[in-house]
Amino acid sequence: MRSSNPVFSRRGFSRDNGHAGFNAAPQAGAAATGANPFAQGTAANPYATNPYAQQGTQPGAPAPARTDAMTIDDVVTRTAMTLGTVIVAAAIAWWVLPVDQANLGTAYGVAIGAAIIGFVLSLVNSFKRRPSPPLILTYAAFEGVFLGIVSNIVSVYVAPGAAMQAVLGTMAVFAGVLIAYRTGLIRVTRRFYGFVMAAAIGFMLLMMVNLLFAVFGGGDGLGFRSGALGVVFGIVAIVIGACILALNFKQVEDGIAYGAPREEAWLAAFGLTVTLVWIYIEMLRLVAILSGDD
Repeated sequence: MRSSNPVFSRRGFSRDNGHAGFNAAPQAGAAATGANPFAQGTAANPYATNPYAQQGTQPGAPAPARTDAMTIDDVVTRTAMTLGTVIVAAAIAWWVLPVDQANLGTAYGVAIGAAIIGFVLSLVNSFKRRPSPPLILTYAAFEGVFLGIVSNIVSVYVAPGAAMQAVLGTMAVFAGVLIAYRTGLIRVTRRFYGFVMAAAIGFMLLMMVNLLFAVFGGGDGLGFRSGALGVVFGIVAIVIGACILALNFKQVEDGIAYGAPREEAWLAAFGLTVTLVWIYIEMLRLVAILSGDD
């Protein structure tokens, strides 16, 4: 089952188990024995092997220690670099590209172009067998340009201060989900994973239908992105983004537990960035709708 977050549509740290590593918390000794206890297996061998165990390691035997294993510091550093690129690119786009009436059309064109390139790069990064730091940072740069222009337009024409409100809202969601995940209030089980993926796919399909009606019928399509319905669907989108954020945290936890190579920290950074961009955009849209109703 594919996710709207491109990272989850193809790969995860337990990448050969059919559940991308988002099932349940690793049991004691799982990383040491090289066994992933949450993968589908056969009756004779109910547990699939850890995809990061050294080749030649016998099932049940201690895995040789890796010198290049991913750590939480690696994930934090790569995520800071990726999000930093988004923020810098957004700031440059905000200040360099004017959004006054004379240049509004140009700004829209650049934003749409950056969004399309960012989307293509997100797909490329998702389907590459190995993470590519230059491609991930390039994606972050184009995504930043798009966010900077859109945020500036909303702040100028719809709701002054909307960008800062959306940033604070995104930070609050991130902190809340992280605290809930670390304290066990959110448990990423196989059922949770399936529910989130189904909800995300259903939401994206509905938004695509709404977009088609908007393109061919004019206006706001079926009205899912404005007014009272827009507020409801904005909240739903943020909740889905928060749930995907919990999957990101589980992905990082599994990668560290199973001894993923250090380069996989870029994959974790990419996934976190995609999710936070989703949440920010929905926060910005929600602020704009609420301000427009005042």
